[in-house]
Amino acid sequence: MTSIQRGLCARAIRRALELAFLVLAAFMVSTAQAQAHNVTPGDAGYIQEIWGVNIIPFIYLGAKHMVTGYDHILFLLGVVFFLYRMRDVAIYVSIFAVGHSITMLLGVWYGWGINAYVIDAIIGLSVVYKALDNLGAYRKWFGIQPDTKAATLIFGLFHGTGLATKILEYQIAEDGLLPNLLAFNIGVEIGQILALAVILIVMGYWRRSPNFMRQATAVNIIMIVLGVILTGQQIAGYIAST
Repeated sequence: MTSIQRGLCARAIRRALELAFLVLAAFMVSTAQAQAHNVTPGDAGYIQEIWGVNIIPFIYLGAKHMVTGYDHILFLLGVVFFLYRMRDVAIYVSIFAVGHSITMLLGVWYGWGINAYVIDAIIGLSVVYKALDNLGAYRKWFGIQPDTKAATLIFGLFHGTGLATKILEYQIAEDGLLPNLLAFNIGVEIGQILALAVILIVMGYWRRSPNFMRQATAVNIIMIVLGVILTGQQIAGYIAST
């Protein structure tokens, strides 16, 4: 590939990334009462009606939830934004997966539940937190750098709690519950790998641009705005529901 072709490809990737953020922002604004961990009516009906062990369907549902969960994607993007080594990517994504899995599985198994609006507002703040971290805001403002691994684990726990809260609303059958939950979690991780692969491919091309750092600042500011919008949606939904 010539330098001209590489340049054209890099520009196309950047434009696609910018368009994706604009589309995501428009979607979030247009769904002011939506919840980030919402389960579609069709999937909810399926969850309520099935009985016994259903491994493949729950793997599919888990993967679908992950790749369509904009809150997960935004936070995952923030986590890997400035990770250049695959070893670091694997460590942080694994930490997030562990946190997400623990609270999702235990939350459904033991019937733990938190108001969906409250937990999704916290998840929106997780996007804001990570984008600010990427911008070095905590060092500038407070002179300290929070433990990024601990933060990733903690917010992973919140993300898993959000999903557990939503699943509990649909009263999943107890027969085959554990195998189905494990299958769902496997699906979530498959979906996470697929989403991560796309993110890393796009980031790989984008990082070659000499304007990457300037554009990275703009993108993280956009992520802050999106996280604030998501949080505001959930707060408004909570107020309206009380």
